[in-house]
Order: sequence, then structure tokens, then C-alpha cells
Amino acid sequence: MLRLDDLENGHVIWQDPSMFCFGVDAVLLAHYPVLRKNDRILDLGTGFAPIPLILTAEAKKRDLHISVTGIEIQQRAAEIARMSVEENCLGDQIRIIEGDIRETGSIVSPASFSLVVSNPPYMAKNCGLIGGDEARAVARTELKCTLRDVVRAAAGALEVGGRFALIHRPQRLPEIFEEMRSARIEPKRLRFVHPYVSAEPTMVLVEGTRGGKPYLRAEPPLVIYREDRTYTDELLRIYGRKE
Repeated sequence: MLRLDDLENGHVIWQDPSMFCFGVDAVLLAHYPVLRKNDRILDLGTGFAPIPLILTAEAKKRDLHISVTGIEIQQRAAEIARMSVEENCLGDQIRIIEGDIRETGSIVSPASFSLVVSNPPYMAKNCGLIGGDEARAVARTELKCTLRDVVRAAAGALEVGGRFALIHRPQRLPEIFEEMRSARIEPKRLRFVHPYVSAEPTMVLVEGTRGGKPYLRAEPPLVIYREDRTYTDELLRIYGRKE
């Protein structure tokens, strides 16, 4: 059964919990790149389109005009994402395309985006048990696309000087850097995400520039929870809640 959730930023989102629901990783990624005027953004593996909905809300706050295209391989997820676009009257800013990330070059015009974002499946196909239903498996495991597929799709869609931002697991950081550099996307920013200040990072945010010069800036860690399991001040700001 579909559920309508309030994003607490002026937008709502339709989701199907029997398939999957977006998590904090999508929220963190949507807030990681610095939005610029007239950004043309591509979201690879958009799911129910939480990232496009958050990006357009943030752009409105800053009086910036942006456009976002989301590519999603699962037909039902793409249909639900379009419902959210219609629900929020954002058809002039967000376009949802049902398609395969591996065929991005034939879906959108090459070198036509200033920013590409992706919250891809974290688990390699041969790592651990897949389990669960197909929708969840596709969202979590590299069944339909690999990290290499995502990076190469981003490289083909980006204009020179365009930025690519993704969130992933720290364990795969060497592979992320290798794939980005192989695709001529130079890693420029790096930020680890920790559940608690005393815990190891469980996620990492990375941003690179197509055709950029080598220089990587390691940013202060992002901590999600205080020791009492309440959100930190930074997470409250990200979610638009009072500290």
C-alpha cells in the first residue's frame, strides 16, 4: 500500500514500504553538493525521487532555479516517483525516466549536466546473501548496475568541470577513487559519516570534478546521533528542524 510522507520542506513523497523506503543516506547526499544557479542535475537510480524533491526544495529556499532528471530502472518505482512530482506540482523542474543506468548515454544527451548525484547499491553482487524480494535486492545489491557502471554513466553525462557526488560505504573507497579517476573524474571532497562520534564511519560522501586537477579536501566528519540516540545539531539542521 502506498504511503504519503511529509518531507518537512514543503514537499511530500509517495512511497511503497513493501518495496523500500529512502533513508538518511539519500538525505545526506541531497544536502552534500553546493547548489548553483541553473544547475542541471542528473540523479542515477532515483528510486521514489527523494533526492530530486529535496534538491528542488533547497533550491527554492535559496531562490535558485534548477532542473533535475531522475533515472530509475524499476518500473513501479518510476511510476511512484512521477506521482510525487505531480503531487508537488514540480513537472517543470523534475523529470523521471524509466531506464537502465548502463544506457544513460542513449537516454540523455552526453555532457549536458552540471551535477550528477547517485545513491547506488552498496553491496557487490558476490558479497554476502542477497535475500528479500527483488525490489529491495536491486536497491541494495549490484544486480542491475555496478559502481563502475554508475561512475561511467556520470562521466558521460557531465560537462567538463561538472561535479559528481555519491554516498557509499567506506570499505569501497579505494575502488571509488580508482573508478572515478579512470573515468577522468578527479575526487575533490571527502566526508565520512559516523553513527556516533566514537564509532567507525558507516558511510562516506565523495564529490569529484570531471577534468579537475588533483587536490582532495578531507572535511570534518558528520555525526548522526548523540550518545542518547537523538540527532546531532547538524542532522537537525539538515532535516530543517529546531536544535
